[in-house]
Amino acid sequence: MLMYSGGLWVGEAIRFRPEDIDANRKLIHIRASKGRKDRYTLLSNVALQTLREYGKKEKPQKWLFPSLDKEKYITIRTVQKIFQNSCKKAGINKDVSVHSLRHSFSTHLLESRIGFKVYSSAFKA
Repeated sequence: MLMYSGGLWVGEAIRFRPEDIDANRKLIHIRASKGRKDRYTLLSNVALQTLREYGKKEKPQKWLFPSLDKEKYITIRTVQKIFQNSCKKAGINKDVSVHSLRHSFSTHLLESRIGFKVYSSAFKA
């Protein structure tokens, strides 16, 4: 859900710390993203509510999504397996990957014209 609602790479999503969520401004702080630069992305109301419920239940400490060893975060492969299993359960038979969520975010952002000014200069001839 976070990957789709924020347009995240899987490598960004697995390294979240609880303090990276800014509930007041509805933003996610992504540390050392592409080019080792920090950035912010959107946090939807639905994702925020889901995170609140998750936080109450799981009480994450160091990592928002820890592995069995709580000192480490889950792996990219674990996220890929979860995504594949979720697609099967949902009856999605298309050839999709975790990265498809990032593409869907960008497409929906453009379709809704929220990101029109951000992306429009890339399409000028």
